[in-house]
Amino acid sequence: MGQNSTEVAYGFGQLGSGFSDAASAFTPPAGKVIVAITFLADTSLAALVADVSGYTAADGSTGEAYFSHTAAVTANGGNAAPTDSSQVFPKGITIYGRWTSVTTAADADGGIICYFGI
Repeated sequence: MGQNSTEVAYGFGQLGSGFSDAASAFTPPAGKVIVAITFLADTSLAALVADVSGYTAADGSTGEAYFSHTAAVTANGGNAAPTDSSQVFPKGITIYGRWTSVTTAADADGGIICYFGI
């Protein structure tokens, strides 16, 4: 069965991607957010900034979405800890969410691929 929903497609990175292996903030193009991050080597994050602008579901309902980031947010749930530089994401893993920027440690042998959505 084919998927024929642009809302779903745009939410899963079908609006392009970008690569970074620098220790500076990677931000998506204007009007987009990062919806997935694939790690090309074991990597820790210096900063991960969640998009907290909210969302509109397929049924038209709206609400706030909370995703992992490097600042503590109580709305992420009980005992949820922020992602910090001691957390190492293993090579090959992909995390999903909505972020406005991500900063890694410099890594000339690895890096990340960030996928864009709206």
